[in-house]
Order: sequence, then C-alpha cells, then structure tokens
Amino acid sequence: VSDTVFSVDGDAAPLAEFAAVCREHGAGLVVDDAHGLGVLGTGGRGAAHAAGLAGAGDVVVTATLSKSLGSQGGVVLGPARVIDHLVNAARTFIFDTGLAPAAAGAALAALRLLRREPERAARVRTVAAELHARLTAAGLEAVRPDAAVVSVRAPSPERAVRWAADCRAAGLAVGCFRPPSVPDGISRLRLTARADLSGAQIERAVRVIGGTRP
Repeated sequence: VSDTVFSVDGDAAPLAEFAAVCREHGAGLVVDDAHGLGVLGTGGRGAAHAAGLAGAGDVVVTATLSKSLGSQGGVVLGPARVIDHLVNAARTFIFDTGLAPAAAGAALAALRLLRREPERAARVRTVAAELHARLTAAGLEAVRPDAAVVSVRAPSPERAVRWAADCRAAGLAVGCFRPPSVPDGISRLRLTARADLSGAQIERAVRVIGGTRP
C-alpha cells in the first residue's frame, strides 16, 4: 500500500518496482493517486498509467476528485471482483451517503476538459520545475518535485507557521506542514503548481516566499 506521489515532499514512488515485488510474493498492490491524477501519465492519466499499471488485474488505485479535478469525493479503480466486494462488504461505502450530483458533474466536466486539453498536465509539471529552480536559485531549500507538489524546508515548526502566515498576509496562500503531520525536523511550506500560473505569478510567489523567510 503506497501513495503514488507523497504529499509532503512531492516525490514519486517507484510503482513499477513495487508491482514487481508484489508479484514476486503473490500480493496485490494498492496505491493512492491523489497527487498523480491530472499531473502524471499521458495527458494526466495518473501515476499508475505512467508506470504501465493501469488496468492491471493485481493493482487497485484510489484517487480523489478534490485535487486536480477541483471537485469532491473519491473513486476506487480496480478489478471487477474487487469493486464488487467493496460495494457489497465495505462498511465505509455501505453506510456512506451518495456523492452529490453537482460534485459528480463537476468531476466529469474536469475530466472531459483534461481529455480535450492534455497539455495542461505537462504545463503543471513545467510550472513545478520552474518553481523549484527559482526557489533554489533564491537560496531556499526546495525539494525537486516529481509532480505538482513543491516543498520548501523551514527551520522549525514555529517558524514554518509564521512563514506561512506572513506569506498569506502578503497575498500568497501556501500550505504548512509541521508536527504531528510530519516528524520533528522536517517542517516545511508546501506549494502546489497549477497549469494556469503565469511567469509573472511564479516570479511573485518566489519573491514573497524569499522575502518572508524566517
């Protein structure tokens, strides 16, 4: 069981290697593609697709509709026997409420847009790489991204919180990871690249983050 793209540092898991180990031992592979769908793979089809595992009979993929697709809820993709078992036996499904039609419609519209404009996924990766390069050039300790998440190390949990607040006060919304979300010693800001960010917006983001560093 693994994320496809880890949400703190934005690094991708070696899915092909994981699948090989699972198959060697007769195990199934379950991956959460929350940060891969819409970003990785041909046209944003996801990390499992990029690793050649889409549709595999021993791989189950979970994904959220609330990140790249900008909606709400989630999905489970896998072999028919697995889906049938979940529908009939998973308490979290049986005792849940149905997804709101508006949320389902919004996710479907986003998927159709991604199919029409697959270059959006490539643009996200370009923006993430540019953010990393500019942050690093500004002397900040940024982790090289494999998808859309770009993290910047902070000196301490307290300084990470203040840094994020100072960025927000300057008009820039960034995430903030600190204990207990992450272990002591790796508190950080977390940025999310978007396909529609312009060069000027990227430059401003780096300027604000660099100018408010604790």
